[in-house]
Amino acid sequence: MSATLAPSLGRDLAERLFDRLRETTSDGVGITRESYGPGESLALDMVEAEARAQGLETLRDAGANLVVTLPGRDPSLPVIACGSHLDSVPQGGNYDGAAGVIAGLMALSRFKSEGFVPNRGIALYALRGEESAWFGRAYMGSAALFGRLSTEDLATPHVVNGRPLIDCMREAGVEVERVARGEKLLDPASIAAWLEIHIEQGPVLVARNLPVAIVTGIRGNIRHRAIECIGEAGHSGTIPRWLRHDAVFATAELITRLDRHWRTLLERGRDLVVTSGIIGTDPAEHALARIPGRLRFSMEARSQSIETLEAFYDLFLSECAGIGEERGVEFRLDRRLDSAPARMDEGWIERLRAGLRAMGLPDEPIPSGAGHDAAVFAQAGIPSAMIFIRNQHGSHNPAEAMEMEDFMLGAELLERSLRDAAA
Repeated sequence: MSATLAPSLGRDLAERLFDRLRETTSDGVGITRESYGPGESLALDMVEAEARAQGLETLRDAGANLVVTLPGRDPSLPVIACGSHLDSVPQGGNYDGAAGVIAGLMALSRFKSEGFVPNRGIALYALRGEESAWFGRAYMGSAALFGRLSTEDLATPHVVNGRPLIDCMREAGVEVERVARGEKLLDPASIAAWLEIHIEQGPVLVARNLPVAIVTGIRGNIRHRAIECIGEAGHSGTIPRWLRHDAVFATAELITRLDRHWRTLLERGRDLVVTSGIIGTDPAEHALARIPGRLRFSMEARSQSIETLEAFYDLFLSECAGIGEERGVEFRLDRRLDSAPARMDEGWIERLRAGLRAMGLPDEPIPSGAGHDAAVFAQAGIPSAMIFIRNQHGSHNPAEAMEMEDFMLGAELLERSLRDAAA
């Protein structure tokens, strides 16, 4: 198959759904589909209506995820599952997550229209609650499926309205009593494999001029949503440096030292990225002539290595203690949030890479710096794999710019892989 000629796998269906999702969940800047909120619910309803129009079976599972199925001849066999999420960050892009759901729907619709009856069933999951932007906890929907949401997770407040996650899940139709008990809502043995298409959320495929690539693994992370640096407020003109307890200077020094540690670890060949994406003094208190006595900031480290994550976190704690003593401030940490790294299944990596080559496409696998639901499925013991689609301008912003030609190539690879695995 020539890489320049994307086959017709329901392109009209895809464009129609992408357009409707954009129109329905636009916030005037980008799109907003809040985890366990109205925008996400609208998106699930829209996909479900289209699936039913294509003659496919649908249901909402105990986690309020949408499941679209094409039954197989042997119902005793575990199914091949595919899908992704439909929520977004605030003022995000339209393709993050949705591309994987729509590609799966295209494949199942094709199979249904052809009268293809697989030997084992195929299930498409439109998952809820993947984004961490709303509650600070990523993979909420998939984690709930495997009994991996803790009491602390369920009590986490919504970043805007303060409502606990468990209340928002209940309102969306989740059987929260089962989730709170840690019950597995989905038996991992019932899934033979998990395949997920997603836009790449970084610049690698664009830089390498690759329309599609196979993912080798997914970085894990350690996060704190809100660390407080507590110092002492005072008049900016009357207190000399040696008597100050300046929360801003202390935090700035901490971040600078963490950057140095990051660079050292990279020079030693470690995989690591570090971010402080939220930082600020209290608007009710800060002033030009006031030494800031309090500052809040976030910290996130990501790596494919648990050992690297823990080593960096130890350095972080050590620097908090040292700077706190030197500058007379205190760093107060909120709850640590963890997501473990995940390796994609070697057998599926090779199958998908072979599929790319059979389509006449270049084959250069890459790791994923961003987190995905595939990590949770992999950690549950389910053979998992991911297909990345080239996307300009990154992700988590309104400028996502996936080309439909690239999307169609990824969708074809998914369709071929599902057909072969389920036949």
